[in-house]
Parts: sequence; structure tokens; C-alpha cells
Amino acid sequence: MHEWLTITLPISGVSINPLLLVLLGIAVGVLGGFFGMGGAWMVTPALNIFGFPMPFAVGTDLCHMAGKSIISTRRHAKFGNVDAKLGLAMLAFDVVGIECGARLVMYLERLGLAGPVIRWVYVIFLFLIGLLVFYDFFKKRSLEKSAAANGSVPGGSAVRWHETLHKIKIPPIVRFNVAQVECSLWLPAGVGFLVGFLAGLLGIGGGLLMMPALVYMIGCPTYVAVGTDLFTVMLAGFYGAFTYGMKGRIELLAVIIMLLGAAPGAQVGTIATKYIRGYGIRLMFGCTVFFAMISVILKQLQMNTAASWVVMTAVSAMTLVVIVGMIKGAARELRARRALR
Repeated sequence: MHEWLTITLPISGVSINPLLLVLLGIAVGVLGGFFGMGGAWMVTPALNIFGFPMPFAVGTDLCHMAGKSIISTRRHAKFGNVDAKLGLAMLAFDVVGIECGARLVMYLERLGLAGPVIRWVYVIFLFLIGLLVFYDFFKKRSLEKSAAANGSVPGGSAVRWHETLHKIKIPPIVRFNVAQVECSLWLPAGVGFLVGFLAGLLGIGGGLLMMPALVYMIGCPTYVAVGTDLFTVMLAGFYGAFTYGMKGRIELLAVIIMLLGAAPGAQVGTIATKYIRGYGIRLMFGCTVFFAMISVILKQLQMNTAASWVVMTAVSAMTLVVIVGMIKGAARELRARRALR
């Protein structure tokens, strides 16, 4: 890489090509707006692969995610995909969880264990989430085939943990109208704390867990889970950015550069959810999660070049799929409108 294409970031001292940060911002913007996760779960391993110390990768990730999520959340709100009441019910416990996770990272850093511990937690976490998504997808396909043979239509998710959790009737019982869910307030509170703790520990903004948690544990439709997830991630991300900023672990210049790409990317990803819904989103989510897991394993094995290629190729390919899906959906809508004239 030519030296004139490289800058040295002032706080972390990391030397990096700013074009890499812009491209990462675009991809994360598109996928974050599409999956409803702020895209932050991709940024931490990518920044670590690019040379950021893990605490800086986590803090910079949270700060970038908070700014970008504003754009995606506004778009989803226009589509009626955001249940603000549900998001706020999780927020207070989310913030407590973030602080607990951030304090654990600082403790691991003092022991010199932050990098390897966080990466292996990432690997286990990504594997379990990806496995759950694929299990749900293929079980749903099996149920659809059986139902078609019987002349019936299966409804909802194949993984139905929320039905069991909704039987826990600890007061107060609340109704979330946009998500069409009624449950004990302690269910979203518990989900919020768990998501917040993992966000503070891994720098994922909580979105990697929040979207499947909203679907499988609370029972939201996928498109509502995406919008509500981004709303919660945005608010929690501001606190995460604040607490890591106070600890001096945010590289602000890198945040600004990534947001230059993330702002237009988030618009594209959010619009794409209008045309690609339900299990299409879940399957693509599962594929992306497994590629991210592979890249973190390669980094842990000191195969840095291979890790960089895996994460950037996977993110780029999935970004292209989302953009193509959006273009095809918009073209179908346009043809349908012309046919009605």
C-alpha cells in the first residue's frame, strides 16, 4: 500500500488507508439498515483486523453505530416498522448491561486478555446465532412442505420460544401495538439487559442479538424487529459511545470517515426491507453471521490477510445482493404502478 494513501489516526496511532474505512462504512450502512443491527457487529472485527487494538475497535464501533442508526431509524419509522414503546421498555436495562460489559472489557485490558477473550466470545456467539437462524429457516421450509401436502398454511416463525415466554404473567402486563405483542414487562427488560451486556463487551451495539431476540423471544414480525432493533441500538449506542469516550477508547476521525460511506448506505439498506422481507432477511442474516465468524477465527489464528479477505468479500457480496434486491423490487413496483394507469 502506497504511503500517500495511508493516514495515521491521532488517538489510537493506527495507520490505515481511509478508503478502507469509507468502503466499510458503505457496506455496514447497507447491511445495517437492511438487517436492523446498525451493522456494528461487523465493524469491531473488521477494525481489529485492520490493526485497531480491541478496546479501540469496540469504542469506535459503538460511536459510529450510534450516528449511522439515526438515519436508518428515521427511514424505518416512515415505513411503520418501529415500535418505540417496546424499544423504550428495553432501554434502561440495556444501558445497565452496556456499562457492565464495558467495565469487563477494561478489566480484561488490564490483564492483557481483551483481544483473545473477546474474539473467542465472538466466535461462540456468532456460531450460536447463525445456527439458530438456519435451524429456523430449514424447519420452516419443512413445515411449509408438510402444510402444502395437507392443504394448509403454517403461520409465524418455526422457532416459537415467545409462546412459552408469554405464559410468564409477572405484572405489569403491557401491550405493544406495532409489534402486536402482549407480555410481561420483565420479558423485554431481561432481553434488554442481556443485549446491553453483550453490546458493551463485544461492541456489537446489541443488534446482532436484538433482532433474533425480538423475533424468537418476544414474537415480533421480522420487519418490525428490524426497525425496533435499530431504534434501540441508536439510543443504547449513544450511551455506549459516551462511556467508551470517557475511557479514551474512541478514534473520532475513523468514525467520521466511516459515516461518509454509512449515511448513503443506510438509506439503501432501509429501503431494501420494503421489498425483501421475512425469511429472505433471516437467511441472508445467517449467511453473513457465519462469514463473520470465520474471519474472527482466522484473525485468532494470526492469518490476518485471509481474515481481511473473508470479512470484506462477505460484506461486499451481501451488500451487492441487498442492492440488487432493492433495485428489482423497485422495478416491480414501478411496473405495477404503470399497469394500473
